[in-house]
Amino acid sequence: MSDRPDTLLRQFKILGQPVHLATDYTSWLIDRLQQGIGTHVVTMNAEIVIQASHDPELANIIGTADLVTPDGSGIIMALRLHGVEQPRYAGIDLGEDLLRLAAQPEHNYSVLFYGGKPEIVDRAAQKWQTELPNLNIVGIEHGYIDSQQQTQLLHQIQTTQPKIILVALGMPRQEIWIRDNFHLCPQAIWIGVGGSFDVWSGSKNRAPQYIRNLDLEWMYRIAQEPSRWRRALALPKFALLAVAERIWGKQKLAPK
Repeated sequence: MSDRPDTLLRQFKILGQPVHLATDYTSWLIDRLQQGIGTHVVTMNAEIVIQASHDPELANIIGTADLVTPDGSGIIMALRLHGVEQPRYAGIDLGEDLLRLAAQPEHNYSVLFYGGKPEIVDRAAQKWQTELPNLNIVGIEHGYIDSQQQTQLLHQIQTTQPKIILVALGMPRQEIWIRDNFHLCPQAIWIGVGGSFDVWSGSKNRAPQYIRNLDLEWMYRIAQEPSRWRRALALPKFALLAVAERIWGKQKLAPK
């Protein structure tokens, strides 16, 4: 890891789950790639924290991940309760930043897309190939494959050794899959990107920037997908628990 101050990570725990704080996550990740150090990235929001509170397997995966970024507005709110100022860094933004870096001539990092519906992942990959002609995409696979196709995908990953692996299987499935297969490509960045393929493919729209600036992107997603309202119930629960932790609990910042 680089010793530059702007890339050092600090860890802060929210309701028992760690989140890493930094001003430049991508530089930290690129430093690790250049050193041949693999990284499992978890993009954490309030829903994931609540889910991890009653799912020991998911909690363990988050606790042992190399990088946990502050994806949701609820995480930012909880940090502010403790006087910690940290910008939100959505998983889709991290994914886009990594793809743009991967396509730069001085990097030329290979990329693999896995997850989503067949037409979705194909259009998402094509979108980036069109925007970044130099992007080296070494694999595209949807998330509805059978066991034989899964074996072929894992063989492909082990053979091609992509440097960036984007996995869109939904939480916690994508995190479990990454943990189980990380050893096949131990020098890569593995990141669960959730619904990013849907946005990149054009099948869904992302909230306008002004809504994101107000930390209300979650409301926009519910408006687009009313079926998500049950998942949104985790938000008020998280808020109450975060306030209670602020009142009765104590947190300390520490290096990773």
